[in-house]
Amino acid sequence: MSDMKKGTLGEILSASRIITSDDVAAALEEQKRSGARFGEALINLGIVAQEDIDWAISNQLDLPYVRLDSASIDPDAVRLVSAQLARKHNFIPMIKAGNELFVAISDPLNRAAIEAIEQATGCVVNVSVALIREIREMIDIFFGNAGRESLGFESEVFDAATIDAINGDLGGGTFLEHLLIYLLENRLSALSLQPLGDVVAISGRRSGVSRQMGSLASNYYPDVALKIRKGAGLIQEGEQGGTSGLLSFDYRCHPIVFQVAVLAGYGGDYLTIRPHVAASVPSRLAGLHLQAPQEIGFAALARAQHGITFFASRNTQERDRFIDLMLEEMDSDGKNVIILGEGPGRMNKRFPRIQLPHAETERARVIMDALEHTPDILVIEDATEGMPFTAACRAAMRGKLVLAGLQIRGTRNVMRHLLLYQQKNYFLPVFVNGVISFKGIQLLCPECRIEYVPPVEELIAMELEYHPAAFYRTTGCDRCGHSGFSSRRFLLDVIEFDEAFLNVFDRSSDVAALESYLGNVGYEGIAAEGLKLLMNGAVSPEEYIAAVIL
Repeated sequence: MSDMKKGTLGEILSASRIITSDDVAAALEEQKRSGARFGEALINLGIVAQEDIDWAISNQLDLPYVRLDSASIDPDAVRLVSAQLARKHNFIPMIKAGNELFVAISDPLNRAAIEAIEQATGCVVNVSVALIREIREMIDIFFGNAGRESLGFESEVFDAATIDAINGDLGGGTFLEHLLIYLLENRLSALSLQPLGDVVAISGRRSGVSRQMGSLASNYYPDVALKIRKGAGLIQEGEQGGTSGLLSFDYRCHPIVFQVAVLAGYGGDYLTIRPHVAASVPSRLAGLHLQAPQEIGFAALARAQHGITFFASRNTQERDRFIDLMLEEMDSDGKNVIILGEGPGRMNKRFPRIQLPHAETERARVIMDALEHTPDILVIEDATEGMPFTAACRAAMRGKLVLAGLQIRGTRNVMRHLLLYQQKNYFLPVFVNGVISFKGIQLLCPECRIEYVPPVEELIAMELEYHPAAFYRTTGCDRCGHSGFSSRRFLLDVIEFDEAFLNVFDRSSDVAALESYLGNVGYEGIAAEGLKLLMNGAVSPEEYIAAVIL
């Protein structure tokens, strides 16, 4: 226990013989793996219960720790606050003495809650720590729950009648309906529900800028999040990492599809909802309708016999399809092709598929083990992290042709990633064939496209040397199903690591030198193509910023 600092949660639990030195070691390992706080790691491992943590926090902060029952609560003290305030911040008044109000609260570090209580009562607040389930039980006893429960939604962008309707539907259906309508009618690129302890912040994003729309009390948020999950076909809760699905919503008698992205957090699910316009990767290169340089570069990389080609995008499904497109363009007859991962290899050609573990070290091991089966072409769904990346490059150095996915968005970020790995001696650039980086962009519906003047922040964000004759956005119509978009297409950067580029790459220490070289040789990729679409009025400034600039 010598590594436990005096007064820390670990030291208090250790001194009380609630945890052992082995428990501390296990929790520290869990912290490294998951990024959890020490107490959360202990709970995740089943070593302690929340009651143990609450008791330790009260000691750590030198605050009383109380167990609640109705006999310990003064009804006169309870009447000083509203049920909505108590439920929002998970506290219950216990007793009032002079100008001091003693309350039991689940999170004694929530300064916003303390200030709200002081403002509502005019008292100086003294806090004790109590179990959240006991606090909620006391709230139900003293305030009642029949017909008086509220979802705890607060917002300045909705009128009072709408807020009352939302708060009256504890299932969250009315809340979700109004959020989706607001997202559509205000042309937001995304809307997020962000758990912050006892409150869930609601944020809307437009033109690359996020603004707060309101908040939701945490009490019913698990039910709201589950409703959204079920609607998007994401029933499994608590999975590590992120997942996404599609949510259908009827708007003015037209079905609108949204993409729902979920990250499992300690305060509940972090949810992001955005309009979804489907874009499919064609089975042949000609179906992409690329600019000539990109199509020629892609075809050249498809003719490679060895070396490694990287496919970069944050969208795993679309990245897998671009790898498949490369496989379709390649001559794989008479060659041993092995797919490492679940996603690639799902177009017309079929190849053996091997499971690719999540753990970095295990993933690297599987890549190296696959070489024992003499593949001519090795496909690796995700080689972003250092050890799998190195293993993939070693496979290329052994004469294999490797197609490897990178969970990276944007060509600049990809090049920065490669330069960093080169400095760490993870690979030799001479074995790299090239990089294919792509982004999806949504085209405006021509039927409901209207001119408008962008606000100052959009003009600044676009960084334009000159402006088009007009900027456009859409209002939504029957033809586009009120989504505002006609279709979604891909913008590609295809960068071949030929002799000239390799010479520059070997001498470069930052991305600017690579971009300068590409500009000097007349290369035009994602940035130039996206700018043409903006100038032609095919995309809105918001979409241009989100898909090209960011």
